[in-house]
Amino acid sequence: MAVEKAIASSSLVEVVDRILDKGVVIDAWVRVSLVGIELLAIEARVVVAGVETFLKYAEAIGLTATA
Repeated sequence: MAVEKAIASSSLVEVVDRILDKGVVIDAWVRVSLVGIELLAIEARVVVAGVETFLKYAEAIGLTATA
């Protein structure tokens, strides 16, 4: 019995559509210190989402103003 392996390929459009539909959050925080002296601090928060997805979750946590 032969085993067939299906390779699922996604186009760039499908990947972008899924990211905008579900959203992606990248949260990074870096601190470099030497002998207790902070030399460098970097904070970054990147949110990629479609407008509809953002508004749905922003309303849930109270980030949008109600008219």
